[in-house]
Amino acid sequence: MNFLKAVPTVLCAALIATAFSPSVKGDDWNRKTVITFSQPVETPGVHMKGWAVLPPGTYVFKVLDSKSDRHIVQIFNQDETMIYATILAVPNYRLRATSKTVLTFRETPPGQPDVLRAWFYPGKNFGDEFVYPKSKALELAKITNSPVLYTPVEVTPEVESPITSPDEPVVVALKQAPVLAVKPTGEDVEIAQVVTAPPAEALVATNDAPVAELPKTASPMPLIGLLGLLALGAAFSLRFVRTRVL
Repeated sequence: MNFLKAVPTVLCAALIATAFSPSVKGDDWNRKTVITFSQPVETPGVHMKGWAVLPPGTYVFKVLDSKSDRHIVQIFNQDETMIYATILAVPNYRLRATSKTVLTFRETPPGQPDVLRAWFYPGKNFGDEFVYPKSKALELAKITNSPVLYTPVEVTPEVESPITSPDEPVVVALKQAPVLAVKPTGEDVEIAQVVTAPPAEALVATNDAPVAELPKTASPMPLIGLLGLLALGAAFSLRFVRTRVL
């Protein structure tokens, strides 16, 4: 008898918990990706000393911090005990998402390491176009005969200890740094010539950009009211069954 009386309350609580519980998948949140390089790869950003060029091996890519207009990407060793690089990136849009990780590289002369350009996470339309210091960006622009993203801000290229927090001064400097694009001639151009901005509808449909907030008058009360009515209906049904049984 006590069990039947308690069922409506338990049912209501369960429905509300289901409606408001967040669903977060770790790898989707930080985009953890395991990547194996078969040859040396040069990366931009802030490095642990001596790791501007990664030797062949297996690495882990993660997003440390993600804003609508820029991301901070980190590269770890395979067991994630060492952070080799912390990189400023700008979201780059592609029309078709793929089921596998995609990395793109800049063209380099024979005998030089591949130069990392962009990283696209599986299933995402937004990738990360990496930003280089101006001197390196100009060098790459001349080699590839195309504009390359750069930041004019001088950020410490190497650090003694790993960067582990988005609030560390180096990361804050990266997040606040202006991003431009340089042509092979040394002239600056709009970054739109290097990265593709997302269509307006994609800003609502993707998790990579903030979704428009509800008006301040909006509230969850209608949903709570509906759940309450469902629970009340269940209570009446159970009461009817109990009456019939008695």
